[in-house]
Amino acid sequence: MDISELKSKHADHWKKAAALRILAADAVHAARSGHQGLPIGIADVATVLFEKHLKFDAANPDWADRDRFILSAGHGSMLIYGLLHLTGYQDMTMDQIRNFRQWGAITAGHPEYGHAKGVEITTGPLGQGVASAVGFAMAEQSMAARFNKKVVDHYTYVIAGDGCLMEGVSQEAIGLAGQQKLGKLIVLWDNNDITIDGRVDITDLTNQMKRFRASGWSVFECDGHDPEAIDTAITAAKKTNTPSMIACTTTIALGVDGVADTSSGHGYAIKDDQLAQMREFYDWPYPAFEIPADVQSGWAAIGARGNAEFTAWQERMGTLTEQRQAEFERVMSGTPHKRLSAVVKKLKREVSEQQPKAATRKSSQMALEVINPIMKETIGGSADLAGSNNTNTQGLGTFGPGNRKGRHVEYGVREHGMAAVMNGMVLHGGVRPYGGTFMCFTDYARPSMRLAALMQIPTIFVMTHDSIGLGEDGPTHQPVEHLAISRSTPNTWVFRPADTVETAEAWELALTSSKTPSVLSLTRQGLPTVRTKHTNKNMTAMGAYVLAESTGKRQAILLATGSEVEIALAAREKLQALGIGTRVVSMPCWELFEAQDESYRRKILPPGPVRVGIEAATRMGWDKWLSGERGKSNKCDFVGMNGFGASAPAEELYANFGITADAVAEKVKNLL
Repeated sequence: MDISELKSKHADHWKKAAALRILAADAVHAARSGHQGLPIGIADVATVLFEKHLKFDAANPDWADRDRFILSAGHGSMLIYGLLHLTGYQDMTMDQIRNFRQWGAITAGHPEYGHAKGVEITTGPLGQGVASAVGFAMAEQSMAARFNKKVVDHYTYVIAGDGCLMEGVSQEAIGLAGQQKLGKLIVLWDNNDITIDGRVDITDLTNQMKRFRASGWSVFECDGHDPEAIDTAITAAKKTNTPSMIACTTTIALGVDGVADTSSGHGYAIKDDQLAQMREFYDWPYPAFEIPADVQSGWAAIGARGNAEFTAWQERMGTLTEQRQAEFERVMSGTPHKRLSAVVKKLKREVSEQQPKAATRKSSQMALEVINPIMKETIGGSADLAGSNNTNTQGLGTFGPGNRKGRHVEYGVREHGMAAVMNGMVLHGGVRPYGGTFMCFTDYARPSMRLAALMQIPTIFVMTHDSIGLGEDGPTHQPVEHLAISRSTPNTWVFRPADTVETAEAWELALTSSKTPSVLSLTRQGLPTVRTKHTNKNMTAMGAYVLAESTGKRQAILLATGSEVEIALAAREKLQALGIGTRVVSMPCWELFEAQDESYRRKILPPGPVRVGIEAATRMGWDKWLSGERGKSNKCDFVGMNGFGASAPAEELYANFGITADAVAEKVKNLL
């Protein structure tokens, strides 16, 4: 569009969009760090979206039925901060804008969930916003089916850049969204043809519009600087029954001489002289961080536009029964069902009495069979491994275009996409997703698992086939380093249960968590019940506990997790027969044990006895418990993996890699 025509024909829009652009340029300049080009280039699109389409109320930022806005291109964070400030979000003050990227400010370099109201998700790792938006849209459809469209009926809008669409996770999510026919998902592509290293065509020849069409999306295009064209495209997209992509042709750093339409426009390139020239171009004679009253009031009106709809929504909520309203509030708050603890205790008692031998992946399914009927908000799924991960339970039904009440998602071979989508579901609220794949493929899901921990959200990752115990599939599928990787991630609970009782307890904890994601490390091979004496107390919540006490003087402590707990118990029998008093400590969750007070940890791991750790994984991390916590480096050892596995039956692998009761007993004798 001719810029002079834009200025004259759409003067009011021009000034509103200019406020966004100048705020972004000034804040990045003040920080001497950041990205100016995207907010300047996409400001017209964002202005039209917020003014004419986005359903929100700045005075009620947690409104459950608001439209969700996701800035997938998170490096352009000053766009969303500017929007939140101008529309009147209470916490996004001008001081926060001035302190962009500074210690203690809510205006982080990339948008961070939990820092500021209106920031729906942490973005910055490209592609994550697009992918998680699919989860937002799926959660909206699930909630609408459960509570009806009178109270749940909103869109998810995404602004994405070229980098978002290059990342592989975007295709995983785009393919899933198309298959799911998520008609309330709209992606606005900032089609500026620029990346950090140059023009897009030096690295990518993809026709993005054809790509989206091939994936089942409706596709539109518009001049990203023409407010009428933008409005027309969004209006059309809202009428489809498929997800929509709008290709918005824009110029990065529009209006800045020597910077516009260049790769330098991506980052911090607009400084003193360019800022002065930019102000002249945008007819903006005001100093940094000053918004004229007419522009401020115009944006404030946009922020208040949704208040009438919010009030109407409250009235519609009031037509639901008190029970339905309470259930809506419960699931949106993430509060577990009041009967969760009771059904888990009942299952634990039955298991302790019957003492079945079961793979913990099957134990997980047993737990879900009693949990899913009472917690209607759970949505399971698997990356094309439901029969192996045991994520489906009776009566869930498959979530899809013809059954939005279904509660099991067929993700296909899309581990990364699945993890990102689940994060989006959690962030939307009202659902508690869990998804499964093989433990080894946490490698594929890792970026989204890390973001769950960073965002402090309780996504549940069900990771089965967790060691060489999976057998013949061999080292490509046998995880050895993956427990250490997950355990090294801050704010992550890694559960490696030894039997069905510990597995049920792990599920109770994962579903009770409000700020910590959980990784359930589960076996392919059958394990005996080791918790044969029932207790109502959730012992897994302690992280580690004494499973079998020594007889006579305590000389050794064996620490084990998961499938190796039975090996520790067998080694104890051998050592006790030799008169060596041996305690067995089950450690289903290191993170929860570390969180216990020192007196409890000392009770479980007192000074004196030699210690041997047992786990079919690498030793990394184990010395915290072996030589730390009152232990000594010359009085501890480890039985586990020193390298990758091999293809053979599980029993042969354990024997050949020396993970046996005899090997453990020998380690203890040598230490003594």
